[in-house]
Amino acid sequence: MHKQPTLKKTGGLDMSSRRDFLKTIAAGGLLLALPKIARPKSLAGLKRLVILHSNDTHSQIEPLPKTHHRFPGMGGYAVRSAFIKKVRSEGHPTMVFDSGDIFQGTPYYNMYHGEVEMKLMSEMGYTAATIGNHEFDSGLDGLAEAMKHADFDFISSNYHFKYPGIKERVSEYKVYERDGTRIGVFGLGVKPYGLIGSMQFGNTGYSEPAIKAAEMAYKLKKEKKCDLVVCISHLGFKTYGDLLGDFELAKQSKNIDIILGGHSHTLLKNPVTIYNSDKQGVLITQNAYAGVRMTRLDCYFTKSGSLIFVDSHTTKIFKNQA
Repeated sequence: MHKQPTLKKTGGLDMSSRRDFLKTIAAGGLLLALPKIARPKSLAGLKRLVILHSNDTHSQIEPLPKTHHRFPGMGGYAVRSAFIKKVRSEGHPTMVFDSGDIFQGTPYYNMYHGEVEMKLMSEMGYTAATIGNHEFDSGLDGLAEAMKHADFDFISSNYHFKYPGIKERVSEYKVYERDGTRIGVFGLGVKPYGLIGSMQFGNTGYSEPAIKAAEMAYKLKKEKKCDLVVCISHLGFKTYGDLLGDFELAKQSKNIDIILGGHSHTLLKNPVTIYNSDKQGVLITQNAYAGVRMTRLDCYFTKSGSLIFVDSHTTKIFKNQA
């Protein structure tokens, strides 16, 4: 599929479901009033990890035009880079993740087939990204070629690659350690059938995301003893037909702490908290599209590694902030 990303149809959701979170949940009758993890009276003596998140940039290397109907003059890799550098200058361990659909949407992709995006994200020090449906737009050979220019990890748990140059680069999960804290990360991709062309998807295998999420989260939390389990998701926020979304995934999950979402272009002005099947809070983020926002999650841990609080918000990416 070689489509330009639009607001009319992405992942099967209509325009109204993508304008912002309040309109989304109002349309579905799902008004949420779920508390976040209680903030402690003092943060002294706690370990702090900062997570930054982007999604669905769609090759928007430069800011959107000032005449754009929703996000005039916003986005752009240069301003995003300045924001990431500013956060890192605070001195806390910082990880940067992307939830896919890095490719497709401007002439940069048409001409350079992902090379520019991969190089710039590498310069920004991205930790990892998952695989969106538009990453397949130039086929497996095109994806393999683009990955040669990336100096960060790719994580996809439910896409099973056999293609040379991709299978060696994509991990089912990764465990990172920052300041003695273990962070387990896995990735989920949207169901490919009817969305990604069979020629583009090739002999790639696919597993249902709910089943794979349960397997990965248990492995990371219980077997790998991770203090924080993060899912980088390209499923979309809401379930649509037989396409599972992050909202339902969080509700039925166990052992997942944070879902960094993408695919549906949903604008969550701030991350939201959903109770999982164990009545534990799961934070979900998603930042519309084209890099107009970036989510920041400040995760606080005890010295022994127990997560006790996450302070979360989104930041608009626009020229004057740099």
